[in-house]
Amino acid sequence: MNPEQIIFTLISHAGNARSYCFDSLKHARSGNFKEAKKCLRKAGEEILEAHHVQTEMIQKEVQGEKQELSLLLVHAQDHLMNAMLAKDLVEEMISLYEIVLDKRS
Repeated sequence: MNPEQIIFTLISHAGNARSYCFDSLKHARSGNFKEAKKCLRKAGEEILEAHHVQTEMIQKEVQGEKQELSLLLVHAQDHLMNAMLAKDLVEEMISLYEIVLDKRS
């Protein structure tokens, strides 16, 4: 893959992960925790795929194959970090939904 394809692969996986996170939150809000956790697992899988792409880029750079620093690469990294943060926050919010909905019962 050329550098642009690698960057767009990173953006794609990160974007998918973020979408799964917010789908998960919607399911939790309605009390469907099984589906919420399923979406979180999918988000985790997407983040892992993005992380593999990122790790490959880092390994190449360590081996002397420099990646040109571009705004697009920074954008891709931003997407990945936002997806990772969204997953962490959504996991906490789902835990809160479980407590709140359990106390209502």
